[in-house]
Amino acid sequence: MEVTIKEVLTKKDLWKWIKFPNKLYKGNEYFVPFLGNDEFDTFSQDEKKNPAYAFCETKLFLAYKDDKIVGRIAGLINHAYNKKWNKNAIRFTRFDFIDDYEVSQKLFDAVVAWGKERGHVEIMGPIGFTDMDHEGMLVEGFEEFNMSITFYNYPYYLTHMDRLGLKKDIDWIEYRINVPQDVDPRIERIANHLIKKKGFEVVTYTDRKVLDKDAHEAFKLIDVAFSRLYGTVPLTQEVIDHTLAGYIPLVHLDYICSVKDTDGKIIGFGVLVPSLAKAFKKANGKMFPFGIVRMLKALKGKNDTLEMYFVAVDPAYQLQGVPAILISTLTKNIIKNGVRFCETGPMLETNAAVHSMWRHFDKRQHRRRRCYIKTID
Repeated sequence: MEVTIKEVLTKKDLWKWIKFPNKLYKGNEYFVPFLGNDEFDTFSQDEKKNPAYAFCETKLFLAYKDDKIVGRIAGLINHAYNKKWNKNAIRFTRFDFIDDYEVSQKLFDAVVAWGKERGHVEIMGPIGFTDMDHEGMLVEGFEEFNMSITFYNYPYYLTHMDRLGLKKDIDWIEYRINVPQDVDPRIERIANHLIKKKGFEVVTYTDRKVLDKDAHEAFKLIDVAFSRLYGTVPLTQEVIDHTLAGYIPLVHLDYICSVKDTDGKIIGFGVLVPSLAKAFKKANGKMFPFGIVRMLKALKGKNDTLEMYFVAVDPAYQLQGVPAILISTLTKNIIKNGVRFCETGPMLETNAAVHSMWRHFDKRQHRRRRCYIKTID
């Protein structure tokens, strides 16, 4: 039977679009679903629920065959990205499909058609609204349990990307780090020397209100530190506020710290979060009735794995050893709490500065993700 494509225009269809991956990956032990309510807000086209709609537009599509949903995709026009990088591109994200070339082709064609209609000459993805969104198709590490903040996909997706004429634009890689028994003496010496010589202050947190205040300043640092990285867009105050409202309740205060200069300005900021992947998996993307309980247990109870959300250092201080202070401080608490593993999250393969932070750790590269690109004919 012929594959038909339907644009998502109603809340009912949006929920079908959101829930499709849970059906596609049912029984897959490595897939971790996103929270459905978060995805609903992300694609609501409501600036109050997703402030990135101030500079983005989306169109969502579902593929049907034999009256069954067999695929989905989102087209995304990021005006801030095109303006910043002088590009004329449309993005795609949340591209999921059964192993049927007609399905992937027709979904992709629907986004390309929208791109042509709007005068765009390139298509890239999977990549989302901002650098805070999920990005990169899994190309290595299909038999690794996924993180709560990244995509999972079947290996056959790669063959479909080739058939669609998409080429690699850039890759992100991820490390699984074995937590040491003690802080590396080399890192400790560098950290102590800088604190003493430069007068840097290490700040840890016991009060979420204080953290919230510092985090807003830190996110402006993140915006600057990440500004030259692939695909990034300037973070508006509304995006920062919205992001922090979601993150502050999740952080374990033992796993967050900042470094301030002698003027009290934040020059380094690091955040790790107890892994929510197993909790999301058990909840199957649902907050209620038991998802919230599982999340709280993962965040507050004993958890042997942390996910690294952010490590950002002011570019002016990146070569002055500030990362060593962050690593030293956080590692002490990680060891104290009996954590065994840290997942770095996606790091651009070209970002030598961030890769160098883990050179003294026992680690393995266990996943790789890719952003593809194609000229629109």
